[in-house]
Amino acid sequence: MFLFLQGPHGPFFNALGKALRAAGSQVWRVGFNAGDQAFWRDRRSYIAFREPAEDWPDFLATLILDRNVTDIVLYGDTRPIHAYAVEAARSRGITVHVFEEGYLRPWWVTYERDGSNGNSRLMDLSVDQMQVALARSDAHALPPPSHWGDMRQHIFYGAAYHWFLMFFNQGYRNFRRHRELPVSREFQLYFKRLMLMPIHRLQRRLATSRVRRGGFPYHLVLLQLGHDSSVQSHSEFSGMCAFLDQIIAGFAAGAPQHHHLVIKEHPLENHREPLRKRARQLAKAYGLSERIHYVPGGKLARLLDDARSAVTINSTAGQQVLWRGIPLRIFGRSVYDKPQFVSQQTIAAFFANPEPPDATAYRVYRRFLLETSQVPGGFYSRRGRQQLLRRAVDLMLQDQDPYQIALSGNATNTPQLKIVDGHTGS
Repeated sequence: MFLFLQGPHGPFFNALGKALRAAGSQVWRVGFNAGDQAFWRDRRSYIAFREPAEDWPDFLATLILDRNVTDIVLYGDTRPIHAYAVEAARSRGITVHVFEEGYLRPWWVTYERDGSNGNSRLMDLSVDQMQVALARSDAHALPPPSHWGDMRQHIFYGAAYHWFLMFFNQGYRNFRRHRELPVSREFQLYFKRLMLMPIHRLQRRLATSRVRRGGFPYHLVLLQLGHDSSVQSHSEFSGMCAFLDQIIAGFAAGAPQHHHLVIKEHPLENHREPLRKRARQLAKAYGLSERIHYVPGGKLARLLDDARSAVTINSTAGQQVLWRGIPLRIFGRSVYDKPQFVSQQTIAAFFANPEPPDATAYRVYRRFLLETSQVPGGFYSRRGRQQLLRRAVDLMLQDQDPYQIALSGNATNTPQLKIVDGHTGS
């Protein structure tokens, strides 16, 4: 029996639950607020958690026992309700299915078991182990979707989710968000971002054009969302302003005088932190005002084409950097933090003379991900969900997770499904 907790904003978890029921599985969903409830269409399988947060452990234990839960499904594993559920499941032998944004985004979604990002099994796997597994495999990496582009849908569903929390959450008075901002402020930021997308697009094009036509060598700073779990749970930084402080200080100390620094904002940044202002302040303080450039969001490829190096905390965008063979320095726990392709230099030394990655080792790593945890598709657009669902259900119904299958030498593009009471699933 599959028990769903919180998922990505929008209808993906509802569609996934429906697909699992079609495969013969029982499915239930725990909702913690009106946003969760709004996107789960099957009211018969919906269970509202309306109690205080401290009651969640007892509530979950009773639910697991009463419903004979064998599998728990969630999006991200670090928010408090999910972190506790992972621990509870581990102690009871329950399988935890973790969905996350793709490690090789934008064309893929990540599917793992028991943990993701800094809690992923990838953290303990060496490139040599991956190479041995690939040598035994008869699988092949699936191609990316023929079309991708769900940024508008992502922002729309984020705004819709917080709209339900603002106006329809009376039945969940004990709900406390895992983020610090009030719901009303979160909605305002999503809505503002959605409305200002045409203006941001123009600003981005102008800023990118200035960099590309400048004729100067530059290093790229890949910002993340400061409130994201990858930053909060898998790094020492509390936000992006603190990260900028360290990076710009290192650039001032080590970079050649004719090099520039390009700071690229995350595509979903909604300006909880005054990042552009902080970048200007630091540039002025270090006498770098003519050498530091700020690009508001957008796609990464054009800026990467001519970059000398890149730095980030642990953004999945680091994968695009490594794929191009560009030197990379990171400042947090990440699934791609392998000594063969992530620099271990001090930040000043890195900006002075960045060490390039081992391109052969990275190709092994990338192929291993594509044959295991990376699933073509996306959470937010209809086409992306359709592509994702074609493989996600079969992956969830396998006895072993994708990494176990690859390491055991049984990797194939035809999943072996669990059979329970004459049906696939549990």
